Amino acid sequence: MTYSTKPRGGVVHALSLAEALGDRGHDVELWALSADGARFFREPRVPVRLVPVDRRPGEDVEPRILRYAATLAEGMRAAGPADIHHSEDCLSARSLLALRAEGRVPHVVRTVHHVDDFASPVLAECQRASIEDVDHRVCVSAHWADVLRRDHGVTARVISNGVDGRRFADCPLDRAAAGEHLGWDGRPTVLAIGGIEPRKGSRALLAAFARARAGIGAGALLAIAGGETLFDYADYRDAWERDAHDLGLVVHRGPGPPVGADVAVLGPIADGEMPALMRAADVFAFPSEREGFGLVVLEAQAAGLPCVVSDLPVLREFLADGRDCRMTPVGDVDALAAALVEVVHDGDLRARLAAGGRDTAARFSWDRAAAAHEALYDEIAAA
Repeated sequence: MTYSTKPRGGVVHALSLAEALGDRGHDVELWALSADGARFFREPRVPVRLVPVDRRPGEDVEPRILRYAATLAEGMRAAGPADIHHSEDCLSARSLLALRAEGRVPHVVRTVHHVDDFASPVLAECQRASIEDVDHRVCVSAHWADVLRRDHGVTARVISNGVDGRRFADCPLDRAAAGEHLGWDGRPTVLAIGGIEPRKGSRALLAAFARARAGIGAGALLAIAGGETLFDYADYRDAWERDAHDLGLVVHRGPGPPVGADVAVLGPIADGEMPALMRAADVFAFPSEREGFGLVVLEAQAAGLPCVVSDLPVLREFLADGRDCRMTPVGDVDALAAALVEVVHDGDLRARLAAGGRDTAARFSWDRAAAAHEALYDEIAAA
């Protein structure tokens, strides 16, 4: 179960894990809320049950989360029996916990991708319950398993993400063709994925790009893709827009060619376009302040795109500065700017990071992740 059909990390995890379990011979249903009739960002290879929910303009986040969780629980009441009920987020965990209280669900498994610092008491309690009150927990990194042990007094099985590396590695377009396809041709391009929000370090990236622009080269472009979330980051996005104006950066919005712009805010990208998007860039920037794992970094590495990432504990679990990425301190604009220029222009470094990144991405697969979940599910079923 997942809260959305959009290509966020937990949703990608839910869909990819469900497909890998199906490939291993299990009967899997993938459940999700469908806002305004939306389908998954790509068509899953397993049966899908979408529970419709309507968007209500102006609705505050607290009542929206509670309404969404109640709607998903109501949809699940019509489901047949299952051996395992697995939630990918605190919203769908809330739905399953309600069904467990009614005796409809025997136990709840939850993947905790990361823990947020919610100021809202309603959201904080929803998150706490989804961590402490469920029966079994999975974390995609040892760091977050340690946080659950330290801050919540519970244990979690650590099972890393996978990546469908072949579809990124096998993109038939070279850099020139991909740049032409996306509409920016050979302009030196920094790519970021995840939209504009606090957790993604979007304001720091904008400031770093402004400082690095001249060093990157004539026509340097910052392309930002993605950005679908339940939360309203309007104030942060407004601050980002003011930053762009104050820095003298021209912003283009939408998928069209960013003619005359320094920054292209592309919005959500069709799943089939993602390999071309990776191929059309010269460096991937991932200046996040907090992450559950960093799956999109593996996708960029599988595409052969050199990466500049934040020095986060979860990323240090599988990345190493100078081997398969450049790491910079979180929020350090000067270091990020310098790393972007270095990676664009140092040919030996680019080659080393690209080769190291491909080796790193090759260590992760969804089949391996599914096999580890199988072992957990067998233990639950046996008990």
